[in-house]
Amino acid sequence: MIAEEGYLLRLFIDENDRYAGKPLYEWIVLQARERGLAGATVLRGMMGFGANTRVIHTFKIERLSEGLPIVIELVDTREKLEAFLDFINDKIPSGLATLEHVQIRFYRAANSSDR
Repeated sequence: MIAEEGYLLRLFIDENDRYAGKPLYEWIVLQARERGLAGATVLRGMMGFGANTRVIHTFKIERLSEGLPIVIELVDTREKLEAFLDFINDKIPSGLATLEHVQIRFYRAANSSDR
């Protein structure tokens, strides 16, 4: 069970970032699950730029861009997210991390009898 008051950790990285032989975003989500965080979602950006370059990376049909932005959203308590961020911090070569207070409206699994 997760409390009504929670936190959202948002990580902005590059889709080409890797750790332990895997895409970094995949490694982060697997680590979040192993550490019992409430949930994680990976989003691939259509366009963006960041601290390493002022060049805009974009997804176009004429040219499929590499290095598009990846956003990983993780939700749990502040304490669990701070501990997780401490664990992954040195594995992220570049990017941005934000932490914000959120109100959790519901957190439930589908009833297996409904399927």
